[in-house]
Amino acid sequence: MRYISTRGNPPSTADSSGPTFCQILLGGLAPDGGLYLPDHYPQVSRTELDQWRGMAYADLAHAVLTKFIDDIPLDDLARLVARTYTAEAYGNGRVSAQASDITPLRWLEPPDPAQREAGLAILELSNGPTLAFKDMAMQLLGNLFEYVLARQGEEINILGATSGDTGSSAEYALRGKKGVRVFMLSPHERMSAFQRAQMYSLHDENIHNIAVRGMFDDAQDIVKAVSNDHAFKARYRIGAVNSINWARVAAQVVYYFKGYFAATGGIAGSNDQQVAFAVPSGNFGNICAGHVARMMGLPIGRLVLATNENDVLDEFFRTGVYRPRAAAETSATSSPSMDISKASNFERFVFDLVGRDPAVIRRLWAEVDAGGSFDLSGTPFFARLPEFGFVSGRSTHADRLATIRQTFGQYGLMIDTHTADGLKVASEWRTPEMPMVVLETALPAKFEETIVEALGCKPERPPGLQGIESLPQRFAVIDVSVDAVKELIAQGVHA
Repeated sequence: MRYISTRGNPPSTADSSGPTFCQILLGGLAPDGGLYLPDHYPQVSRTELDQWRGMAYADLAHAVLTKFIDDIPLDDLARLVARTYTAEAYGNGRVSAQASDITPLRWLEPPDPAQREAGLAILELSNGPTLAFKDMAMQLLGNLFEYVLARQGEEINILGATSGDTGSSAEYALRGKKGVRVFMLSPHERMSAFQRAQMYSLHDENIHNIAVRGMFDDAQDIVKAVSNDHAFKARYRIGAVNSINWARVAAQVVYYFKGYFAATGGIAGSNDQQVAFAVPSGNFGNICAGHVARMMGLPIGRLVLATNENDVLDEFFRTGVYRPRAAAETSATSSPSMDISKASNFERFVFDLVGRDPAVIRRLWAEVDAGGSFDLSGTPFFARLPEFGFVSGRSTHADRLATIRQTFGQYGLMIDTHTADGLKVASEWRTPEMPMVVLETALPAKFEETIVEALGCKPERPPGLQGIESLPQRFAVIDVSVDAVKELIAQGVHA
């Protein structure tokens, strides 16, 4: 498997040019500023789906990832995924979690064969060490980094940006890892108290937290600017853990297969049954993995994209206009991990939408990178949109409070604010013939203030996370400045 950039030229079939998985694993953005994708989407046959259906999560991860990774020996990759997806690692989240399932499916409304009614379910993705779905990919990424760095005898400095959950997931996955330093940017005072405490209370020598006086988009722009300074990137061996890193997306593809099998386990002709997935989305990474799974042949009938008040992506799927907002126009909401107005992974989908033409992507993103927008309405590209199965919707603070209350009252289940956004929009797109699976984002303990507002009680916390907000915190605060971040990286490397 070779990889191409969304802004570059496809490799020659004759010489199979293009980097391999391990070569792009450590690099983040492509040198031309684009994002990496496989040069083709590997196809999964119905026979393979039958074979994969009963697999444990680690075995399924190995089967899926070998479609994308052919430069790590099969036995080594099997050991890496087996070490990652364990009951011990994914038993720290929900107090009553079925840890051995890694991603158990919880039916809210089970399928009713008598009435031919499709079900509504939540796929639990937040049983990892930081109580967020990001752990599903990040724990594997940490083990992949350590393996490849040891094999190559190298070190790396990870530069990332977080709107809330990526940071803690990355830091818990990489703390203490040999040859790795982490420099994580976050929007100053824009995350929940729990999210801040998870990150800033880590005192490992290889972890550096940097709070930026701005929005997540400002932090993300800094990461891209540093990555596009090729001399600095080479000198300090800058890598990425944000979902601009293809390995993150590839690892997330796995739970779409697992969720599909769980949702269709009791349905006759299972591998012909289509399933809808509803995904709370800010940076488009999580739902991009669903797009990849669908392109591989997984029978996903519909990808339901849910935004909060920052509805840039919903606007595109409704109108064809992609109009990123400035920081001043980006709302601070009660689902803060989605307070994003420039969705990095969206470029990957648009690349497929425009027929994988890098010249079109360069033209469109020249407008975006200059602070503008683009409009595909009325073009053949936008006319193709239904082929990809996307629909979308928007949720507000009042919506998520109502959804949290309804879900708790009707099903006895407490959900977090982002999952509430997904469930609200999912309810608008349910159809009788297709099960609807909502991807859980995080546990409600991470957003205690809003849960109290909605339900009048505090969410239960897993053991060991009581009073985390009172722990000593260590972080630097800076203005929005690329140079300031570069200076902190240099200081951290030479300390």
